[in-house]
Amino acid sequence: MHIKVLGALNAEVNGTSIVPTASKPRQVLALLALHCGQIVPVSTLMEEIWGTDLPPSSLTTLQTYILQLRRMLRTAMGPETPNAAKDVLATRYGGYLLQRPAETVDVYRFEHLAGQGQRAFENGEDTHAATLLHDALDLWEGPALVDVRTGPVLQIEVMRLEQCRLIARERRIDAELRLGRHVELIAELSDLIARHPQHEGLHSQAMVALYRSGRQASALSLYRRLRQRLIDELGVEPSPQLQRMHQAMLNVDPRLDITANPHRTSTFDLYAA
Repeated sequence: MHIKVLGALNAEVNGTSIVPTASKPRQVLALLALHCGQIVPVSTLMEEIWGTDLPPSSLTTLQTYILQLRRMLRTAMGPETPNAAKDVLATRYGGYLLQRPAETVDVYRFEHLAGQGQRAFENGEDTHAATLLHDALDLWEGPALVDVRTGPVLQIEVMRLEQCRLIARERRIDAELRLGRHVELIAELSDLIARHPQHEGLHSQAMVALYRSGRQASALSLYRRLRQRLIDELGVEPSPQLQRMHQAMLNVDPRLDITANPHRTSTFDLYAA
């Protein structure tokens, strides 16, 4: 079995899809896949499908969805294993369990590679960190569960995954900035700050990339636009470290140069107190 949630939901057994077309069974499969190898309580599954307004037949309907998924599993697994579907999608006290190794799901591989990349970054192994984080991010084929209608439980899961994706991307950019790839990163960072207009970490990376590319005026202009946006929309000034970075650029501080950038430091923390 191979399951993908980093993009459209995809689950295959022996090359046959087991993803149902109906929206609610898809939600059930997605939630079970995200907790592969763990029991998902019936109450959690029902909350995902119906929220807090449970219909009287909610338990029976959920059991029907589980039977539909098992039927698709049984068809994909073939007639030689008539009872295997119940072993793969198992009933446990109070819940259901997709009984497959965690590495069956692309999320596991993403989190494993991202964790390795973070540790390499903290050890100053920038080339290795950039490669690992690039490989982790390559597993994404679009927004998480882009074709699944998400209820309250899956919405939280999707938000968490998207945040992890952004953190991994930030860290990969940090590693590449420490490797001197500032010019190559400007276009990507321009796109990211357009998507995350209040994100100070991304702005700090874009400022450094511009500054090291000989575009000091553009870096300072970017800071001014962010500051005005934060004041207008949130009524706050940029963080102290970003203010110090701005001042450092005005003063042409040598710590902004690649050779002066210490290992184990993110771009945003260059001027942390």
